[in-house]
Amino acid sequence: MSDKNFISRHDWSLHRQGYLDQQKHQQKVKEAIKNNLPDIVTEEGIILSNGKKIVKIPIRSLEEYRFRFNYERSQHGGQGNGESEIGDVIASEGGKEAGTVKGNGPGDQPGEDYYEVEMTVEEISDILFEELTLPNMQEKQSKQVEVESFQFNDIRKKGLSGNLDKKRTILENLKRNSMNGASRIGDIGSDDLRYKTWNIKHRHQSNALVLAMMDTSGSMGNFEKYIARSFFFWMVRFLRTKYKSVEIIFIAHHTQAKIVTEEEFFTKGESGGTKCSSAYKLALDLIESKYPTAEYNLYPFHFSDGDNLPSDNEQCIQLVKKLLDCSNLFGYGEIINPYYRSSTLLNIYSKIPRENFKTVSIKSKDEVFSALRSFFSEDENTIRMPQE
Repeated sequence: MSDKNFISRHDWSLHRQGYLDQQKHQQKVKEAIKNNLPDIVTEEGIILSNGKKIVKIPIRSLEEYRFRFNYERSQHGGQGNGESEIGDVIASEGGKEAGTVKGNGPGDQPGEDYYEVEMTVEEISDILFEELTLPNMQEKQSKQVEVESFQFNDIRKKGLSGNLDKKRTILENLKRNSMNGASRIGDIGSDDLRYKTWNIKHRHQSNALVLAMMDTSGSMGNFEKYIARSFFFWMVRFLRTKYKSVEIIFIAHHTQAKIVTEEEFFTKGESGGTKCSSAYKLALDLIESKYPTAEYNLYPFHFSDGDNLPSDNEQCIQLVKKLLDCSNLFGYGEIINPYYRSSTLLNIYSKIPRENFKTVSIKSKDEVFSALRSFFSEDENTIRMPQE
C-alpha cells in the first residue's frame, strides 16, 4: 500500500474537504443573495415573469488561502545594511505604482474575481422569507390554516447522501473497529453509514384573511404602480409559501373600489381621481358579511401615493380606525413622488397612535425589501411621519 493511499484511507478530514468546500460555497452564495435582496426584490424581470425566472447573482471568487511569492514587491524584502533608523519608511503600498491613484490612467494590478451564479426565484424566496411571519396571530374558533414543516427524528442505514449524519457514521465506525480490537477511526464502509430521516409535520393555525388594496388612480404613475405591485408580488409569494390556506382578496380603487382578480390586480391600469375611503368601506363590508373577527385573523394592506381627495381625508381616518378595531395588523405604504406634499395620507395617519398600525414610506426601489420586513415582523417598530 502506498503512503498516499494510506493517508487517504485513514485521514477522515481529507474525505470531508469536498463537503467543507461545498458548504463554504453555499454560504457565500447565501450571503451574496442576502446582500443583493433589496435589488432582487424589485428586479423587473422577476415581477413581469410571474416569478418564473432564473436570476444571476455576482459572487466573489472562492480561492483558498495560500502563500504566494510577490515578485513585483521582492525589493521590499531581504537583509538590511544596518544604516536604517526607527521611523524610516521602508516601502509603501498603493500610489501610482499600484494603479490606485484615481485619474492617473489605468492601473496595473489585478482586481477581484467575480462570477455569476444562477438561482431560481424559489431559491431566493426561501432566503427572503426566512424571517417573515404574519404578526400578532391569535387563536380563533376554527383552525384551518395548515403550516407544513420538516422534523428530523430518525436515523437509518439507507438514505440520501445529502442527509448523511457524519457524527453517527463516525461513532458506528469507531464502535465496529473497537469490537474488532482496534479503537480507531478508519476504513469507513457502507455498514457504518447512517442517514437522517424526517417526517412532515403539519400544524394548524387560525384562519387568516389578507386584504390587498392598491390605489390605481391617475396620480399613480408608472413608478408608483411598479413599487406597489412589487411589494404585493412578494407578499403573495410569501403567504402562499408559508401558509397553505390564507385567503387573499385583491381590491383596486380610484374614486370607487372593486374586487379584482389577481391577474387584473397586477396588470390592469386605471385612471381618474382618488378616494381611498372607497377601498376601506369595501374592506369593512367584506369583513362584516363574510369574515367575522371571531373566526379570522385580519390583515389589510394598502399602498398609495398618498394623493387623496382632501374632503375624503377625515372619512379615511374614521374608517382606518374601524379597520384597526378588528384587525391584527393594518399596513399602509406610501410611495413618495418628486412632488411630495405635507398633506398626504401618511402625514394624516400619523395622528392614529395604534400599536397594530404600521406605516412605511418608499422613495426608491430598494426600500421595498425594508417594507416587507417592517410589515411581516413581530419585532419591527411602527414607522411614522412626524406630526405637524
